[in-house]
Amino acid sequence: MTNTLMSIQIIPKHHTTGVIPLVDEAISIIDQSGLKYEVHPLDTTVEGDMNSCLILIEQINERMVELECDSIISQVKFYHVPEGITMETLTEKY
Repeated sequence: MTNTLMSIQIIPKHHTTGVIPLVDEAISIIDQSGLKYEVHPLDTTVEGDMNSCLILIEQINERMVELECDSIISQVKFYHVPEGITMETLTEKY
C-alpha cells in the first residue's frame, strides 16, 4: 500500500566526477525500483510503503559507495499516512 511520500535529495562528492552524473545514477536506481516518482529541480519525490522507501535510500547510498564517492549527503523527508497517501492528494488543488 502506498502510505508514504518520500522526498530525497542526494549530494554525492567524488574526486573526479561531477555531481550530475551521480544524481543521474541515483534517479536510475529510483526508476528501477518500480515505485512511482517525480523528479524536481532540487529533489525527487517517491510514493511507496515505508519499508520500500528505506530500502531505496540504502540502495542509492550503496551505489554511491560502489562508484567511490568521497562522501554522500542524503536529505530525506517522509510523510507517512497509514490509511494511504499519494502525491496527487497533496497537489490536486494546483
